Amino acid sequence: MPPPDLARLYDEHASALFAFVLNVTRHEADTRDVLQEVFRKLTARPELLREVRDERGFLLRLAHHAAIDQMRRRGTRERNHEQFAAEAVALFAPTADPDEAAFRRELAEALGELPVEQRTVVHLKLWEGLTFEQIAAALDIPLNTAASRHRYGLDKLRARLRPLYDEIR
Repeated sequence: MPPPDLARLYDEHASALFAFVLNVTRHEADTRDVLQEVFRKLTARPELLREVRDERGFLLRLAHHAAIDQMRRRGTRERNHEQFAAEAVALFAPTADPDEAAFRRELAEALGELPVEQRTVVHLKLWEGLTFEQIAAALDIPLNTAASRHRYGLDKLRARLRPLYDEIR
């Protein structure tokens, strides 16, 4: 099998991987480091892609593991989660509509308040459109765990955002 076309992989998947990792780390510089590590690993070991059927799922798994490894290197996951979740990150494109801008800010803050495990699954389900089976495979977790993390995360988002939604409506 010929070596993988890394330029094509990067072009097709980098923006989705960036959004996913940013939602996990809550830190842009760390996100860039994680993506660099993922593509460095693929450059050094192209055989990793040899029998991959789902490129996006495989890349999401590599990125998730790299992000977790990076967070562990910096200290405990909980300490980093609290630190990074408190930081405001620009997850959504700017908008001229003040109500939409307020909702996007609140949604970004609400996502940051979720435990990293729930935030990760919610992102993969809502923004990547992955099935629970794909999420479970990408994160190396049981299918039921993926589904329950999604449900708990959505419940927390609904509770947190309901007052704003009612106000805007």
